[in-house]
Amino acid sequence: MEEHVFGGAAKSSKLPARPIFEAMKRGFLGRCPHCGKGKLFRAFLKVNDHCAACGEEYHHHRADDLPAYLVIVIVGHIAVGGVLSFERMTNWSSWTHLAIWIPITILMAIALINPIKGSVVGLQWALRMHGFGDRHEEFEKAYGDQ
Repeated sequence: MEEHVFGGAAKSSKLPARPIFEAMKRGFLGRCPHCGKGKLFRAFLKVNDHCAACGEEYHHHRADDLPAYLVIVIVGHIAVGGVLSFERMTNWSSWTHLAIWIPITILMAIALINPIKGSVVGLQWALRMHGFGDRHEEFEKAYGDQ
């Protein structure tokens, strides 16, 4: 079994390195992390099975929970900072804060989830994770598998 190092391909691998930042930027923009031309998403949060331009397969991506966690951290910091700042600067009631900050928080989360999911798929592609490698990868069975 190969030893994998965070931020790069397997140590014993002779495959060329993929540009991590470029792949994440392309994913953030909703484009194929490989060629930058094809669309990454077919609908909101629905990743295409493959790139229409270069044929890169995406069906094996595992960008499930990480994008949501990142959105929670980013939006949470912005929203809490905003609430605390406006609480100090204004004399609004709690209901006014709720009426303003709940929609802002929801809109920020909706606006960020797709680009962040695209970045995570791009990161997985660049690091050859979860089947994005150029060869068939053997996986060990997890404890309890038959």
